[in-house]
Amino acid sequence: MTAADMMGGHGPNGGTGLAGLLDELRWRGMLHQHSRGLAERLAGGATIKGYNGFDPTGPSLHIGHLVPIFGLIHLQRAGGVPIVVVGGGTAMIGDPSGRSAERLLLSRATVEENVVGIQAQLCKFLDFDGPNGAEIVDNYEWLSSYSLLRFLRDIGKHLTVPYMLAKDSVQIRLDAGLSFTEFTYMLLQAADFLHLYRAAGVELQMGGADQWGNMTAGLELIRKEFGEGDGQDLAFALSYPLLTNESGSKFGKTAAGTSVWLDSAKTSPYQFYQYWLDADDRDVGKYLRTFTLFERPKVEELEDQQAAHPEARVAQRAVAYDLTARMHGDDAANRAVRVSEAAFSREPIRDPALLKALFESIDHFEFTAEDIGAGAVGVAIASGLFASNGEARRTISQGGLSINDERIEAGGTAVPAPIDGRFLVVRMGKKAIRIGRLKS
Repeated sequence: MTAADMMGGHGPNGGTGLAGLLDELRWRGMLHQHSRGLAERLAGGATIKGYNGFDPTGPSLHIGHLVPIFGLIHLQRAGGVPIVVVGGGTAMIGDPSGRSAERLLLSRATVEENVVGIQAQLCKFLDFDGPNGAEIVDNYEWLSSYSLLRFLRDIGKHLTVPYMLAKDSVQIRLDAGLSFTEFTYMLLQAADFLHLYRAAGVELQMGGADQWGNMTAGLELIRKEFGEGDGQDLAFALSYPLLTNESGSKFGKTAAGTSVWLDSAKTSPYQFYQYWLDADDRDVGKYLRTFTLFERPKVEELEDQQAAHPEARVAQRAVAYDLTARMHGDDAANRAVRVSEAAFSREPIRDPALLKALFESIDHFEFTAEDIGAGAVGVAIASGLFASNGEARRTISQGGLSINDERIEAGGTAVPAPIDGRFLVVRMGKKAIRIGRLKS
């Protein structure tokens, strides 16, 4: 995907211009609140640098990070310069915001490995070249230079304990226990903003609504350091709403509670595509606005089509394809579409190449000649769809099992010949499917 493809749209870099940035985020449902003076600063049109932090707690980002990523995309499209702050220093401390327990502290070597993977993923979304190319920095570079005494003198003296205790991110953890290490996280994030403002002219911090307290602490620190009074707007903050799924739980996890990763080794392109395709009708309009760069007329057209024919899932398909192609490329997205359509179609699957792709993409199993010799029940057990022979036999008696798209009438029924001599397609009911391959 080229830089031009990533930017899309119209305006100086495919967007609306800085004066229209807040309106663009607002109609997309991506604006929770912003600090005083930001609208006036953007209306002036002068280039602004804005940053978002990402903790490198793993080698891959997940879809929960897509909201801040798309926030940076919109900043860049409007003509601003996105700064990615990888929290190599703060990841060794742990952020209490939105958490009920203290996270594990990471070694520097682990953090450095994680940063490499994260940077490669961000290149799929942001343009790191050109006059307003994105930049990536690691806050370990400046936080590690502080001695304890210097940090207390230069940073700690500016923010009072009552001010810090009043923040929601601290309040929700006080009763359960908040370590002093985590309590200092707010100061560290404020120190990030101060450093970026001083050293690189970064005026804007962006982040989730749960980060608002930390962001405004940075504004306060900059005012104390550079301002001549409380009325000055030297820097700014902008927050995004926190997304939840249809059940009200935190966005970014599957029904089984596992994260959906951007790394294809952790979440395959098919699984990634399928997650968005399975989106609830109540959420898909929100996803169209937040996770694509489609212009308003296209979004509204897709929503109208979705409302008229929800069974066609046109909005889900649009989001799923666009995001999968952006992250994994057009070939992977097209393959995910083919695999998805084959897996959930009632048409028999006979193409060996497609069966191979299905085996690599969805839940699968290997079988032996002995499993085939044991009849349909033996293959049903080998597929992993059933926990016992009795369960498999009950499903068969109810007409709920097919092999190679042939209905199995009895437990002792002979297994159809493997397709291409290698593959079996085992279906239970309308949705559960396993692809079997003969063990070599």
